[in-house]
Amino acid sequence: METTAVLLHRIAQGDERAKSELANACLPVLRRFAHGRLPRSARGIVTTEDVVFAALQRSMKEIERFSLRHEGSFLSYARTAVVNEIIDQSRRAKSRPVGSEVDENVVALGTSPVGEAMGHEFMARYENALQRLTPEQREAFVLRMEFGYSHQKTADAIGAPSVDAARMLVRRAIERLKDELRDFEPED
Repeated sequence: METTAVLLHRIAQGDERAKSELANACLPVLRRFAHGRLPRSARGIVTTEDVVFAALQRSMKEIERFSLRHEGSFLSYARTAVVNEIIDQSRRAKSRPVGSEVDENVVALGTSPVGEAMGHEFMARYENALQRLTPEQREAFVLRMEFGYSHQKTADAIGAPSVDAARMLVRRAIERLKDELRDFEPED
């Protein structure tokens, strides 16, 4: 597999095959990231695969305007597109009318509506907190904690001078996120 920088250079020269190679490299990581994040209310209409595909397709349409800072930058860019697609699908699902009667004797399985709302509220706060990190911290954190990169792979992807430098970026990001999210209390 060629590096993202090489693939983006080939894409800039009009190589459609390079777009396909880049998309195929990102798909498994984005699928793992998106798994379980789509709200229950939207799951009957779209699948995680649909969300990832739409987000990746949107990212590829905008690729000419993308500026590569580090090897992991495009993956972070595509991750943001996945988050935005999940938000869009959640909004669409909320605007659809529900047209079935509920049997009051049926026991609910899974998360309660209150629990689900708290989860959505926390995720919104988490995403906002991520945006307040420095771009370098955010990228290192996302690659390490959300995409499961090793510290070495994270260092390589962000162009860190050493594994310890990448580890420190991730640690600082975690500390800032902990501070931002420490007093989380769902609104009534």
